[in-house]
Amino acid sequence: MQPFKLERYFAQYEFTTKYLLCVSDCEALSMAEVVSMADAECQALWSDLKLGYTESQGLPLLRREVVKAMYPSLTPEQVLVLAPEEGIYLSMRALLKPSDHVVCVTPGYQSLYEIARSIGCDVTPWNVREIKDHPNHAQAFDIDELEKLLRPNTKLVVINFPHNPTGLTLTRAQLDRVVELCKSRGAYLFSDEMYRYLEHDASTRLPPACEIYDRAISLFGMSKSFGMPGLRVGWIATKDKDVFARVAELKDYTTICSSAPSEILALIGLRARDQLIQRNVATIKRGLAAVQAFMDKHKDKFAFQAPTAGPIAFPKILIPGMTASAYSDMLVREAGILLLPSGLYEVEDNRFRVSFGRVNTPEVVQAWDAFLSAAK
Repeated sequence: MQPFKLERYFAQYEFTTKYLLCVSDCEALSMAEVVSMADAECQALWSDLKLGYTESQGLPLLRREVVKAMYPSLTPEQVLVLAPEEGIYLSMRALLKPSDHVVCVTPGYQSLYEIARSIGCDVTPWNVREIKDHPNHAQAFDIDELEKLLRPNTKLVVINFPHNPTGLTLTRAQLDRVVELCKSRGAYLFSDEMYRYLEHDASTRLPPACEIYDRAISLFGMSKSFGMPGLRVGWIATKDKDVFARVAELKDYTTICSSAPSEILALIGLRARDQLIQRNVATIKRGLAAVQAFMDKHKDKFAFQAPTAGPIAFPKILIPGMTASAYSDMLVREAGILLLPSGLYEVEDNRFRVSFGRVNTPEVVQAWDAFLSAAK
């Protein structure tokens, strides 16, 4: 497999740069905050926890809570607890073989397509498109284009909505059409749903793909929407027995089982989901307002499309002769502010990912504005 460009980029900058304005998670919870939210059952589990091996499929209580919260038509036996990145890797290994055709939403998290490439699959990007003559250089995904990309032998379609890095999502009608296109070809659907619950308007929330299509695999985790990335806990859910069994078998060669403390903390967080989601969406909206005001002020330099979900957006750089990579390099070097250039997503280097899911976003935007003012 090729080096993971985005993760190598963060490895270089994430823990040494003053201001991170491109992270895709929400403000992280402290251990004390999580434990304080525990109900009596979880308090007892936490106090009596032994650091032994755990069930390979995941803590039964956690899987029951996952189904209760997210997948009403599934059973706990159709949920496999694992690290989210592991879920991508193992699902691709379980589903694909050399020469299979895969269509993947683009730009996207590299493992969503790179693992298929490494297997020897023929991967076709489903690119987000800039809307012609739009004043903000807005982007959209075209389902008609997806239909044209599919082949009679397409094995897998990979989607990610709410989308990283654009913050776009589909309508329910669009998602239903994606499912119908997969059904018409007997294709599997891998749905990265890591940003679910972070819709800025909850009425736009999509159902999990595994709820509406028997050959869909839904991925979720505690990292993004819940602000608990340090747990390294997530899960896949699917009604497809054969795929589920194969992923579970492959997991024996990776982590075997999940961290016992992390499973309890994930259970606490999931049971407090309404409180946590409300908190994180409020933080996102405050941060987005600061970013929007900044972009409005500097619209000669940047074109900004407000996202509809999640803590990230994908503005376009308008500075003549300046690539997103060059601008990002300059900004982190001279102002200590980290952006994520679009070239790391293997698309044209004219956009960057900006984030607003952390509480210090207004402060960081103010520092960026001060830097631009001083440079005049």
